[in-house]
Amino acid sequence: MGFGTMTITLYDTTLRDGTQGEGLSFSVDDKLKIARKLDEFGLHYIEGGWPGSNPKDMAFFARAQDLPLRQAVITAFGSTRRAGRAVEEDDNIRSLVAAGTRAVAIFGKSWDLHVHRVLNTGLDENLRMIADSVRYLKARGREVIYDAEHFFDGYQANPTYALRTLAAAEEAGADVLVLCDTNGGTLPSILTAIIGEVKKATCTPLGIHAHNDSELAVANSLSAVQAGVVHVQGTINGYGERCGNANLCSIIPALKLKLGYDCVTDEQLRTLTSLSRYVSELANLSPDAHQPYVGRSAFAHKGGTHVNALLKCEESYQHIEPQLVGNCKRVVVSELSGKSNIAYKVKEFGLDLSANDQQSRQVLQRIKELENQGFQFEGAEGSVELLIRRAQPGYESPFELLDFHVLVRNGYDGAMAAEATVKVRVGDQIIHTAAEGNGPVNALDLAVRKALLPFYPELADIHLTDYKVRILDGEAGTAAQTRVLIDSACGTRTWSTVGSSTNIIEASWQALADSLEYGLLIHGEEARHGTLKRQRLTSTTQVCPKSVGE
Repeated sequence: MGFGTMTITLYDTTLRDGTQGEGLSFSVDDKLKIARKLDEFGLHYIEGGWPGSNPKDMAFFARAQDLPLRQAVITAFGSTRRAGRAVEEDDNIRSLVAAGTRAVAIFGKSWDLHVHRVLNTGLDENLRMIADSVRYLKARGREVIYDAEHFFDGYQANPTYALRTLAAAEEAGADVLVLCDTNGGTLPSILTAIIGEVKKATCTPLGIHAHNDSELAVANSLSAVQAGVVHVQGTINGYGERCGNANLCSIIPALKLKLGYDCVTDEQLRTLTSLSRYVSELANLSPDAHQPYVGRSAFAHKGGTHVNALLKCEESYQHIEPQLVGNCKRVVVSELSGKSNIAYKVKEFGLDLSANDQQSRQVLQRIKELENQGFQFEGAEGSVELLIRRAQPGYESPFELLDFHVLVRNGYDGAMAAEATVKVRVGDQIIHTAAEGNGPVNALDLAVRKALLPFYPELADIHLTDYKVRILDGEAGTAAQTRVLIDSACGTRTWSTVGSSTNIIEASWQALADSLEYGLLIHGEEARHGTLKRQRLTSTTQVCPKSVGE
């Protein structure tokens, strides 16, 4: 395994190319925080932005000079000089120098179509633009990474000229020649064949910069390495313009675990999942649950046959150990589950079902019945655990809702208001009370808490963090089945519960009741044992590492 002693350089462009993705923007403070995380993870180069394009990037480079980085080289990005302008008078080149970085990355045109129709200049002038820019920056002590934009399209259109552009950069002293699949349309077989021809014509180390427009950015990057490329560019989570850039969260573990390159340490690789989630948090984007290696569902197992095999042999349905990239194995429960799923969850939750097989069958049957009614338990493991607990002999719910009534009215001032009246049993006592809220679910929540707080003061520490409603059969109009998912928290513990009904208030109550019951149970366990009985960050993420901002 592996390809000798060849070192792979990892170049991150999340802070520049990644921010060109639709709906993504970082503040200067965000970029500085991410840069430190990237450095801690082990990235070799961090492209911080384009100083010639906006004041924010200039501010980043000014402040980045004080970052206590361990190894990463902050890099400024820009273009070659403009056509018909002396290099020393070009504002973009001046900005690159003013950024004060040890390394700079400049892009130039490789495709004659771009030279003629985008730059509106001649082929020879484009070669001079490349050479002048590289030579000028090298003369000022900069390491120069030359990005050959649209190289693969350019090579296929005019291979002789595309190679001449690389020669111009190489002769001027470029340290790396990065071949860019800018439009993201090149197939791996074509890409590797072209790299083979480039290697015959150049002596400078080669890099790859792939875009994902054909869902091939990771495949192309790995193929390029196998073809002899030693410098790989990409972004965390594959963020970037259009369909994104090559995803370093997939490339890095593949390089290390599949191809045997020690591009980062084992310890650093174990922080990959938390890095992915950290960046998505600062980007204010929901993490992609189905992203390979680092996604929440990357090692989630649902089918009964799969889980049965997994219990006997973990590698039967996992291509790597999740812990290697800081992720975790998860078993989810649904109508597709088998007894093995329930048995796994019983063990995971630290529970004990006497007559385990029969009770597991009963729990599984109940889950399938409820999912047929519109429930979904994959993202509501708080409700799953309660179903299992309720199957235990002698289990008693901490409370029972006997009746509720919710009234919504339009006040004299035009403001909407809601009032809920509830009747709750705790032990042998019945409490009848009411509360107002800004909506029917809020009023119901407040009324139930008002009834229960005298018996369970710990409810004051339990709060809702999210409330999601999904219409399951929209064609039924206002009579549609509704699913409600509620996320709750108590200190650092979080959990999710679910309800489903044609009545949104009833569905909300089902999820809310499970949420409060589950919260009281775990609060009681912690109080009795003085610590968590089971170390799980959340009932929906199990032992996954918690990232900053989660």
